[in-house]
Amino acid sequence: MPKLGEMTSIGSGFFISADGYAVTNNHVLGGSDRADVRTSDNKVYKAKVLGKDPVSDLALLKVDGRTDFSYVKLADQAPRTGDWVLAAGNSFGLGNTVTAGIVSARARDLETGSSEDFVQIDARINRGDSGGPSFNTHGEVIGVNSLIFSPSGGSVGVAFAIPADTVKTVIPQLKDKGTVTRGWMGAQIQSITPGIAESLGANNLHGAVVVGVQTGGPAAKAGLRRGDVITSVNDEPIKSANELTKKVYAGAPGSSVKLSMLRDNAPNSLSVTLGQLAQSQAPAGAPK
Repeated sequence: MPKLGEMTSIGSGFFISADGYAVTNNHVLGGSDRADVRTSDNKVYKAKVLGKDPVSDLALLKVDGRTDFSYVKLADQAPRTGDWVLAAGNSFGLGNTVTAGIVSARARDLETGSSEDFVQIDARINRGDSGGPSFNTHGEVIGVNSLIFSPSGGSVGVAFAIPADTVKTVIPQLKDKGTVTRGWMGAQIQSITPGIAESLGANNLHGAVVVGVQTGGPAAKAGLRRGDVITSVNDEPIKSANELTKKVYAGAPGSSVKLSMLRDNAPNSLSVTLGQLAQSQAPAGAPK
């Protein structure tokens, strides 16, 4: 039982190894460095928080003392739209719950601050299910339940899961060093909307427009300006601000990226030497 004045959060998670490594959402843990884990056989274990990543909304826990936990496998292939999915969790804190549905969309950019392309599912997800796994019909985890869109806070059949590929990228870093290393350039960007494209006289324009540049940051040092329209990174076209953010995050601090862009409606380019994204600079989407 929590002590008077303590805040508790209820969520879900799953073991990824027999020796007690478990995945959940960062927002389930909040600022805590410990958690109680209740397994499906109703046993409770103390878990240590090895690392948390607000950008992906993932966290890694470790339960010591056993090497025979039942665990799940992350899927090697991304799901297809229309594939069946089973979502497991702890709905409203009632205990183990499984719901069924389909993958209703892929690569969904929610513009919540996260750079992840969510898997949209229509299996019912409720409060308490955050951090739980979504399975394909082979029993493999295709995503980690993370968000719901609902004006009332309950399931309306639209839920979003962090893709298994993101888990495979983030969790090893959390295990090794407790944090995730990402590139940073110090610029605020937004996707090109039809209205912005029309104002620039280019209706088919795609990419990201710079709406702010941080003083003293890598982008400012490279000469990036407010109003620049970035259309490609290292000669690879981008369609949105989310794509640009993902490419910057994937870059190693100290490496250089080439940005092709329009400046005053004329083609231009420059190279930015990336810095390292700090936890305090990391945008995090607010769970719904």
